[in-house]
Amino acid sequence: MSKRAKIALVFGGKSPEHGISCLTAASVLGAIDRERFDVVAIGISKSGRWTQVPLEEVASLRIVDGVPPEVAEPEHDAVWLVGERGSELATRVGERLLDLHEVDVAFALLHGPYGEDGTIQGMFEMAGVRYVGSGVLASAVGMDKHLMKIAFEAAGLPVGPYVAASGRRLRCERDLVLGEVAKLDLPIFVKPARGGSSIGITRVSDLAQLDAAITEAQRHDPKVIFEQGFVGARELEVAVLGDPDTPEGCRASVVGEIQVRAEDGFYDYETKYFDDNGAALFAPADISPELAGELGSLACRAFNAIDGEGLLRADFFVDETGAWINEVNTMPGFTEISMYPTLWRVSGVDYPELVTRLIELALDRPLGLR
Repeated sequence: MSKRAKIALVFGGKSPEHGISCLTAASVLGAIDRERFDVVAIGISKSGRWTQVPLEEVASLRIVDGVPPEVAEPEHDAVWLVGERGSELATRVGERLLDLHEVDVAFALLHGPYGEDGTIQGMFEMAGVRYVGSGVLASAVGMDKHLMKIAFEAAGLPVGPYVAASGRRLRCERDLVLGEVAKLDLPIFVKPARGGSSIGITRVSDLAQLDAAITEAQRHDPKVIFEQGFVGARELEVAVLGDPDTPEGCRASVVGEIQVRAEDGFYDYETKYFDDNGAALFAPADISPELAGELGSLACRAFNAIDGEGLLRADFFVDETGAWINEVNTMPGFTEISMYPTLWRVSGVDYPELVTRLIELALDRPLGLR
């Protein structure tokens, strides 16, 4: 009987989305086919320390009294090793290495900077370990809303009006940047360029609010993007799953829709994760087959525009003038009730099957340049 593949779930991390990553780890652990795969869990504390976490502890992670879970600062650190047998994990206790595990696939359930942005993917590449999801470049481009839009524009995808500004430009050419931003129609959404889960985002309905909005965005990223809002547009989403057997190298799910109930129409972090009545998710969305086909095609084109692998969620605005791609997410929310798994469940792929498929895709792809 062949050896079962060892899957390392990596979760937590230094980004503001630490707690959501912990919830994702609990969901994925519950869905992994334990008849086919062995599992080891690696938590990354908010300070960036790595630790092996007992699986029963991972399974118990949940929101308690409105507070998301987190990885505790460890007594003993986990270390990642590269040896003759490949990539291994161990716990360092003094000068000893304990709990040694060979790793076949890393499943990084990390959202935001230091996990979804190509950084940990680069570590996996250097360590010679296969991993779920996009590679270094695709992860980095998929995290940076400015570079993402440049890639989309080069691929001929419809992108809404925006202005991007580095930290240097906002220091040295602030008036010039503000002049460019003033040409956008209100409302304007001011965002950290490399953030997620709507953290640090401000809806600006008066240009006098720009300075405060920039300050808030720069609390999370020196680079800021200013996007012209789509008033009255529908927010539609498509899940993409890698499929090497198709001409496009991927396939698209049914289309889902988010209907925000908040007065300002802003789907922020609190609404996403802590307000059960803040938004309604519909899958499939009530749209024509023609529009569904168009959005599915655009989602796969976006996947290929950044050289995506494994999984991706593409978000669109649709109004009477057409469809516009807003952004993609290379590690979308992945709890069992998140939009990405929900869209695949409605498309006929249940959550455990989806987790298995992503691991299989990682196992099948070669190490090194691809």
